[in-house]
Amino acid sequence: MGYRGTGKSVLGKILSRKLKRSLYRIDDLIVASAGQPISEIVAQEGWPAFRKIESRIVKEISESAENSIIDCGGGVVLDPENVKNLKRHGKVVLLTASFSVILKRLRGDPKRPALKPGLTFEEEQKQILAEREEKYQMASDMVLDTTRKSPSAAADEIIAVCKNNFWIK
Repeated sequence: MGYRGTGKSVLGKILSRKLKRSLYRIDDLIVASAGQPISEIVAQEGWPAFRKIESRIVKEISESAENSIIDCGGGVVLDPENVKNLKRHGKVVLLTASFSVILKRLRGDPKRPALKPGLTFEEEQKQILAEREEKYQMASDMVLDTTRKSPSAAADEIIAVCKNNFWIK
């Protein structure tokens, strides 16, 4: 879990490979379920429709997936039921990064629709991140700052903490 650009998708793939576990990418499952890209869902039906699909997918996956990696979109934390479902049978690792690194990672990605139209790119990221920060912290079992870590090193750190806490065997 974490804000856009913190490394969720990259780390999900690496963790899945290193731990030999299934990977469920919530955004990909939403796209498959809706039959259209996230940007089109949002443009045609709005963020509330997207969040409704997201919550359904999170519930389905969290009930059926065992010993798996779930890569959640940045807004999954907005619905307390999503957090409850994710934590029911698993642990939540919050990925963070410095604001400047998040901006650098996000710039020019056309697959990321605006969350709050009418703001500049930087204003939007700052405002959304501030609105979500407390929710992210409350939901997390572990926090990992990816600002200065390679994806492989970040994955190794997650695995070490999870093993030390007996979250994985």
